[in-house]
Amino acid sequence: MTEPALSARLAGTFSRTFAGTRLAALATAFADSAAAAAIARRHGDAAQWQQVLEDLPAVSASSCSANTGIVEAGSADDLPAAERERLRELLLTLSPWRKGPFRLFGIDIETEWRSDWKWDRLAGAIAPLHERLVLDVGCGSGYHCFRMQAAGARAVLGVDPYPLFHQQFLAVQKYLQLPGVLHLPMALEDLPAPVRVFDTVFSMGVLYHHRSPFEHLRQLQQWLRPGGELVLETLVIDGDADCTLVPEDRYARMRNVWFIPSCAAAEKWLRRSGFENIRIVDVNTTSTTEQRSTEWMPFESLAAALDPADANLTVEGYPAPKRAVILANAR
Repeated sequence: MTEPALSARLAGTFSRTFAGTRLAALATAFADSAAAAAIARRHGDAAQWQQVLEDLPAVSASSCSANTGIVEAGSADDLPAAERERLRELLLTLSPWRKGPFRLFGIDIETEWRSDWKWDRLAGAIAPLHERLVLDVGCGSGYHCFRMQAAGARAVLGVDPYPLFHQQFLAVQKYLQLPGVLHLPMALEDLPAPVRVFDTVFSMGVLYHHRSPFEHLRQLQQWLRPGGELVLETLVIDGDADCTLVPEDRYARMRNVWFIPSCAAAEKWLRRSGFENIRIVDVNTTSTTEQRSTEWMPFESLAAALDPADANLTVEGYPAPKRAVILANAR
């Protein structure tokens, strides 16, 4: 599909998803930016993934739910056994599945992350999402977007630059059919000129992947209305306000980790970036039951990133992954 054709299609989808909201006026700007990003990042497996989506069974789910830990559509009785097995095979070709869990017609997609645990740690602390416009940056397959919509958000926009995650979202949404949720294959940096339009912005598992964490926080602030809430979930280390870990090379086998602040340092970064009313609502050491290899994500996961002689350290000798949820309001 050409960039203008893709932009036109996305503009229509954006307009329908966000009709009657402050976002509706931004349909063309978002569609143009998303189309340019999608064309620039077109993956070699894109045609294969598209065929998978086209081959998914055309069946309506008898029930749908995103209110509990497993985002679920349909039951095993909705599909004959042979067709359900074919669906399972098709979904497996969209591996690795990182964020979830999902259940489609009785098929459990056991993702690398138990993202429901993260949601449970923050859901009771954030401002209620009822009738809010929400942006989820780095949303992966959109698991948390579905949870946000089910929590009452008026509309949710999820963005993630990895094309496979967009295909996973489309596969789940084909059956879930939740209104007011849109996933665009783009990074925060790909978005059009910021407008202070969102009530809540989530950035979970993203900050430490940026060479310039201050620029990331500044961009998040510029999309929030004054008083809007940022939900920041990030790796942290122990230490005072001047303590930040800069890995020499890899951290927990990840190449793209640049800065890991202490909680106090993260608070300082947020104040410098235009936020106030900063509060830390959870600090949790990641376990190998929360992040693990599965059939749906068969590659190395957290267990392979920890020192086999001391699980308190990564294989590089750094403190093992610890994560904090930090809330703040935009000035």
